[in-house]
Amino acid sequence: MEPLPFLDQFQEFHHIHGTNVRLDPTGTQATRVESFANGVCFSREPLSPGEIFLVEIEEKELGWCGHLRIGLTARDPLTFETVPEYSLPDLMDLGDSWVFAITRNHNRVVEEEAVAPEGEGTFFTDSHLHIEKVKIPMDKLVGRSRPGRYSHILDDLYKTNALPPTARRSRIGVLYVPKGQGLADMHVVINGEDMGASAKGIPMLLPLFAVVDVYSATKQVRIVQVEYGFSSLQTLCRKCIQKNIVHRMALDWLELPERLKHYCKYE
Repeated sequence: MEPLPFLDQFQEFHHIHGTNVRLDPTGTQATRVESFANGVCFSREPLSPGEIFLVEIEEKELGWCGHLRIGLTARDPLTFETVPEYSLPDLMDLGDSWVFAITRNHNRVVEEEAVAPEGEGTFFTDSHLHIEKVKIPMDKLVGRSRPGRYSHILDDLYKTNALPPTARRSRIGVLYVPKGQGLADMHVVINGEDMGASAKGIPMLLPLFAVVDVYSATKQVRIVQVEYGFSSLQTLCRKCIQKNIVHRMALDWLELPERLKHYCKYE
C-alpha cells in the first residue's frame, strides 16, 4: 500500500454520543455512567482506507450480559437528532451502518479460503499486521496488563490471545480495506489478530466513521493512538525511558509527570 495520508493523526471521540456516555477532557476516554445502554460513540473524523480505530477496554461492570460492539457508519454523527440507544439493532436498522458484537469466544469470521496466500500469513513475531495491502504496526495492537507482580506472565497471555477478548486491557480495533469498484470490507482486529472480514461490500461513496458501543459489561474504553510513520517524540522518549528500567513498576519511582508515566506504561 502507498504511504498513508493519516500518519500519526490524533484520534478522538466525537462530541455527539449516547446520553449515558461521558468523555474525558482529552476526548479519548469514553465511560458509560448509567444503565447498560445509550453508550454509542463515534470517531471525531471519518476514517481513511486502512486506518484503524483502536480502543482498549479499561473498566468492566458486573451484572450485565453482552460486551463491546464496534463497527462503521456512513451516517455523519452531526445528523442525529438523537443518538440511537443501541448500535445493534437500532443504528443498524437505520441503514448505512455495519456493527460487530464482540463476544468472549466467537469473533473470528469464517473465510471462504481456509489457507492464506503465501507471504500473507500473520504471526505474533511480526512487526506489522498485514490485512490485504494494509500494514499496521503490531506494537500498539496488543493489550498489556497493568504493572504488577505477574504482569510479565499476563502480557504473554495477551500476546497469544489466551485471555477473553472482552477482558480488561484487551485492544479492539476496526478498519476498512478497499476491494475495488468503490466497495470495501470491514475488518475487526483483536489484540493484534485479524478476525476476518465481518462485513463485505461496504460502499465508500460517503465518509465512514468508526462506531464504538460501550455496551453492557463494557464500562470504559480509551482510544489507543497508532503511529504508522516515523516514531513521534513521545514514543522515542518512552523507548529511551523503558531501556533504563527493569520493569514497568519502576516508573512509579521516577520523578516524572503522571501523564508521562501512564504513557510509558501504555495506560
